[in-house]
Amino acid sequence: MLDAKKVDAYIALLEQELVPATGCTEPIALAYAAGRLRELLGGTPEKIIAVVSGNIIKNVKSVVVPNTGGMKGIAPAIAAGIVAGDTSRMMRVIEDVTEEQQKAIADYLEKTEISIRCSDAPRMLDIHLTGVLGDHQAVVHIANSHCNVVRLEQDGKILLDTPADEPTQVQKERPSLTVQEIVEFADQVELSRVESLLKRQIEYNSAIAEEGIRGDWGANLGKVILSDFGDDIKTEAQAYAAAGSDARMSGCELPVVILSGSGNQGMTASLPVIRYAKRYDIPQERLYRALLVSDLCTLHQKTGIGKLSAYCGAVSAGCGAGAGVAYLLGGDYTAIAHTLVNAVAILSGMICDGAKPSCAAKIAAAVEAGILGYHMFLHDQEFLSGEGIVTKGVDNTIANVGILAQEGMRQTDTTILKIMTKE
Repeated sequence: MLDAKKVDAYIALLEQELVPATGCTEPIALAYAAGRLRELLGGTPEKIIAVVSGNIIKNVKSVVVPNTGGMKGIAPAIAAGIVAGDTSRMMRVIEDVTEEQQKAIADYLEKTEISIRCSDAPRMLDIHLTGVLGDHQAVVHIANSHCNVVRLEQDGKILLDTPADEPTQVQKERPSLTVQEIVEFADQVELSRVESLLKRQIEYNSAIAEEGIRGDWGANLGKVILSDFGDDIKTEAQAYAAAGSDARMSGCELPVVILSGSGNQGMTASLPVIRYAKRYDIPQERLYRALLVSDLCTLHQKTGIGKLSAYCGAVSAGCGAGAGVAYLLGGDYTAIAHTLVNAVAILSGMICDGAKPSCAAKIAAAVEAGILGYHMFLHDQEFLSGEGIVTKGVDNTIANVGILAQEGMRQTDTTILKIMTKE
């Protein structure tokens, strides 16, 4: 049994992570920073200098910024935040944009100089905006997480200066995670304490997945999977997770509940579990507890990887979804541990080459790996310690994934960015 302090820490982590966002989170972080810049200047900047990390560049380049009329890229994201951003709404900063504001965003882009360059900062997530309005200048600096403002300047006066590389209070209070404790937490937590978070996750993420199936978004991977690969539950789980990404990456204005700073990961971790519960008419209480397993197993894997990296975050979420499905269908700690190790061994190393429509295909593959990992356990099959990055103990194998992503794929990330930005 977990003690009350650990239970409280797990709930606090979920409250920090399971938040709604409208649009791919990296463009939204830019829009949020731009909105803060406008507030500091007290008006619309006449010139903006954006210095951003490589992972911001690769995750903004190919996704549609919501409520901009289909525009993609860093400059439209900044312009949307300047013209229409409501920073009080955080990751939903440009959710409510009028037609007049859409026109104003396009007009602002035509008339305003927005210069963009890649930062040499070591952080994966780094946004530094400088704005000029007449004789006035302001600076907004975000680092490490999407709305984490570490520096504010107004006409040379420093209003906020937090060391970007020091852990935040939230990071300091983040609990250590183990698969054993995650299962214990899911078993014992009083659901009234997390029900509102999970109910919103189900509602929002199901709605955008349904829109992905119904509408015409991106490459329509969700619809392709459903139409050509049958209607069994494994296919449905893949299709709905992919469909949510189809819509989100192509500018759908419906919000999703994110996980580890990512809408794709939030959908991948939740939608397969939701579809399994629906197919097998599983009680709501069991679904809630299974979502806790999926969400927390995803976060456990991401602890060593970080929010942004060259390692595709959908892989972690797909493995988490496999663990959630295992729990949903009656699996205990042993089943979940074997599911995770098997799934990680299948797909670890898939690259992240930015947010874009093909993320839906990677999500489908990740969900397939997670579910296959569970079915391997059901057939008493497993990958063994010493085979590749698999080692003794599920938490140790997860730690190896973090090493692979942070150390082994550092140069990979640089190479990906060079390829993506090559004219």
